[in-house]
Amino acid sequence: MADRLILRTALGKHDHVRPLKDGSIQSDRVRLEMVEFDPLPKAFRHMVRGGDLDVSEMALTTHLLAHHYRKPLTALPLPLWRRLHHANLVCASGATIAAPKDLEGKKVGVRAYSQTTGVWIRGILASQYGVDLGKITWVTMEDAHVAEYQDPPGVVRHTGGKSLRELLLTGELAAIMGERDVDPNNIRPVIPDAEAAGEKWSRDTGIFPVNHVVSVRSALLHEHPWLADELMRMFEEARVKSGVRTLPYGLEPNRAAMQMLLDFAAVQRLTPRTYRVDELFPKAA
Repeated sequence: MADRLILRTALGKHDHVRPLKDGSIQSDRVRLEMVEFDPLPKAFRHMVRGGDLDVSEMALTTHLLAHHYRKPLTALPLPLWRRLHHANLVCASGATIAAPKDLEGKKVGVRAYSQTTGVWIRGILASQYGVDLGKITWVTMEDAHVAEYQDPPGVVRHTGGKSLRELLLTGELAAIMGERDVDPNNIRPVIPDAEAAGEKWSRDTGIFPVNHVVSVRSALLHEHPWLADELMRMFEEARVKSGVRTLPYGLEPNRAAMQMLLDFAAVQRLTPRTYRVDELFPKAA
């Protein structure tokens, strides 16, 4: 045990990874040295910009951009965080917006254009509701985690100091999205009956969106060919031990959902071509 590989690791505050954080899931080969980031997306930026992490939970679109810009990171198909997104696109309670198409010609805010939730919501707006994404001005608050990425035309940066919520409630934005925990005060979903609509969309498509996976420094996987399998085992054991009912880990159960996000990312000009899931998850292919 003394010669175990020590990996500086950042994970979110999920019940299904708690057995890894509290040490109740052990390995004869690996010791995870946990590093806390609050909020968690700081870990994504730290990892892709050359920080000292070895393993990190990672937004899937951040890893996609890291892969595109040849960052030395490899993804493991461990969907640590996922949710339905229909209810996350909100407008002011008194807004005249009755349906998603009403957003055309208006400004919609999101923390960053590359934020995974935003990619999911824009993709759903276009594919399910026929929204012309090019007719919306996307207002962002910050750049992408991957420094080389530049937002496409039609995306503008807000620099005035107000939060997305403040911009929404003062009427400067027609809608906002990407809030992890949506505060219901003074707002409502843009999509009518959003929770039910999201559940129906998931049933109809067979998709439950994936937001976060796990990224590992590629050099470690090359140096230790057994490491990917050992990490997959540890995360799976933690998931089972936690007793939390989550959707399965692994590539095949999540292939369709992750490929849909990669397709959306290409349409929305995050990447110049559509990447295939197997390109991002070579250790699982």
